[in-house]
Amino acid sequence: MSSVADRAEIAELVARLARALDERRFDDLRTVYAPDAETSSPRGDLRGVDEIVDVVRRTSPEQESTQHLNTDVVVDLDGDRAGVSTHQLVYFFHQGEAPHRTAGVRARYAAVRTPAGWRFAHAEISPLWQRASG
Repeated sequence: MSSVADRAEIAELVARLARALDERRFDDLRTVYAPDAETSSPRGDLRGVDEIVDVVRRTSPEQESTQHLNTDVVVDLDGDRAGVSTHQLVYFFHQGEAPHRTAGVRARYAAVRTPAGWRFAHAEISPLWQRASG
């Protein structure tokens, strides 16, 4: 695969992660994270895709929706590994209402090529700021 195709597939992982969270399709996270992935975020330090899916499902309030907007996606390829960084603007809202909270986030990922394609092996999600609407 060419580096252009690799970069596109890795950048798509970022978009697929956001879509899985926003559409509450948490099992789709299994197509984004490697089976032994580790994450560090406000949800805690998680190990393995099963724990990631379980915790995200349990800590995502049913009545609250999100919209993740990713920008500044940078992919640094190194063979079958890649470093990925992005900024996110995340809106938290109730269906049909204006956002009640907005957050700026920096996300860093380590991606690996697997037999199933590129997957995130590690994620570090760092909130930069947060604003409650009122």
